Amino acid sequence: MEWQQHGRRQVYGSPWVEVWLDDVTIPGIGRIDHHVIRYPKGSTTSVVTNELGQILLLWRHRFITGRWGWEVPAGWAEPGEDPAHAIAREVEEETGWRPGRVELMTEYDAMAGISNAHFRSYHVTGAVKVGEPEDVSEAARIEWHSEADVVKLLTSSQVSDGPSHAALSYYLGPYRLACG
Repeated sequence: MEWQQHGRRQVYGSPWVEVWLDDVTIPGIGRIDHHVIRYPKGSTTSVVTNELGQILLLWRHRFITGRWGWEVPAGWAEPGEDPAHAIAREVEEETGWRPGRVELMTEYDAMAGISNAHFRSYHVTGAVKVGEPEDVSEAARIEWHSEADVVKLLTSSQVSDGPSHAALSYYLGPYRLACG
């Protein structure tokens, strides 16, 4: 069943996030105001691997959840910016490693029932160390981890960031199976 949208009004807006009330009719329920969170920029994540099969991760604190955890390099694509270019820029800024090849693995809508949060996840190979990270606020540590260690991190809740969890799980599962 398809919802019918009659209109919308913005409740809050910033360059980072917008909150809207959409006037919709839901079949079988009726007409309601539905809260919608919109993101003006697209989100990109990456699984950076090296020739040893290791994966590059960032150890960082997230003040909203109050948790430390391992994450993949990620960031926003500016309006009109190629998302593959955006993730290459983010990887270098956050880690000091310049990507070689950047290949789209998958894309998905993280919270399709309430948000337009759209993520693209890339596999980055051939990275070359070009210096220290440009933004020292991104991570307390940047380390290469074996695939076995990444699986342990995923299953022990040490990767709690949703986009990182999705990118790593997709890379270790469907992506690797499809690429043979």
